[in-house]
Amino acid sequence: MSTPSPRGRFRVAALAVALVAASAFTLVACDDDSGGSSTSSATPTAPDTASFSGNAASALASAKASVRAEASKRAASASAAASSFEASVSAEVERANKAARTELAKVDGQGNALSDVTMTGKPRSETGGLLAVVVTITNKTDKTASYAVQVDFLDSSGKTVETRYVGAQDLEPGQKAQPVAVSRKPTEPVLTPKLAKAQRY
Repeated sequence: MSTPSPRGRFRVAALAVALVAASAFTLVACDDDSGGSSTSSATPTAPDTASFSGNAASALASAKASVRAEASKRAASASAAASSFEASVSAEVERANKAARTELAKVDGQGNALSDVTMTGKPRSETGGLLAVVVTITNKTDKTASYAVQVDFLDSSGKTVETRYVGAQDLEPGQKAQPVAVSRKPTEPVLTPKLAKAQRY
């Protein structure tokens, strides 16, 4: 058997390379643009888990904790705002309110000054969420006078669930005062303020 010439060996090597290339091309060949899918016999490679920073469960737990913390923070802020508002109102009118309560304890009926008093709701955005009404008292007489006012807060059935007292002392003729009656009840159920009594003395 004769030994192939160098040129023959070159042709054999070239043919082998061509066959390998053709096989590789067949493995990764795609169908034409008619919508065929790609095919491959390569084995999938597992993801590198070392690059993971956690799992879905821990991420979800973290998100829930964050939401709870934010809700708690907002509730605390609203509570602080409500307390601050109520404290500022109480500091200004506490003495007059005590006098009003004492005076109204002597009054039968609705008192003699309902026509001197009106009420206006105060936006909850300004009261930390509390139900509050501005009680406008106007001295319509020609003499200096003090006033005692009772505000009842009613539920949906018309039942009084809370009573607040406000007052104004030594108003000159034509002078106005605007104390604030604040409900300390929860925001739900919604209550309705009612002018129950007003006494001039």
